[in-house]
Amino acid sequence: MEDILDIYEMPYHPEVPVVCMDEKPYQLLGEVREPLPMRPGDTGKTDCEYVRNGTCSIFTFVEPLGGVRHVSARERRTAIDWAEEIRYLVDVSYADRDKIILVMDNLNTHAVSSLYKAFPAKEARRIAKKLEIHYTPKHGSWLNIAEIELNVMTRQCLSRRIEGMELLRKELAAWESDRNAHTACIQWQFTNDKARTKLASLYPKFGPIDEK
Repeated sequence: MEDILDIYEMPYHPEVPVVCMDEKPYQLLGEVREPLPMRPGDTGKTDCEYVRNGTCSIFTFVEPLGGVRHVSARERRTAIDWAEEIRYLVDVSYADRDKIILVMDNLNTHAVSSLYKAFPAKEARRIAKKLEIHYTPKHGSWLNIAEIELNVMTRQCLSRRIEGMELLRKELAAWESDRNAHTACIQWQFTNDKARTKLASLYPKFGPIDEK
């Protein structure tokens, strides 16, 4: 926990971006009956029945202090999918940076080894060398700022039925573009000093002599 909080307390350094990454499953749902649109004095109407069109995974990368994010939808969440997203991060999103500090959780596919499953060793190593990875602790996903971004995205973009991947990608791209245009930053307030007070029960107890 303190390792992650140290990262968040660092001053903003555009040449060494701190990027938080997370992913979420999303269920594609179609309509059985055409919804009735809103009209003056009345709300829109959506039938309770729906059609299941499968699931997908939404990958989110956010630079909290830079106010930049990138989201994409993939049909799966395999090691290959993660590796391809990381290559996009390195070669497109931050192609002119030598190092990216990457914060993410310990999901089994979130590992440098996934790069070697997707790319030849030389290419995998090239990508890995640009990353400084910091993992959130087990049961500590709340420390990942990308979860805040996912919650915002869910409220603003995904709180309705979206029937297929094409429409989902279109909607996500529009949301990403608008949010980046407004340079929406995330100011993290929870520090190590606060953690040692509010989460004191998690720390070993020492007497006055030991503390000296």
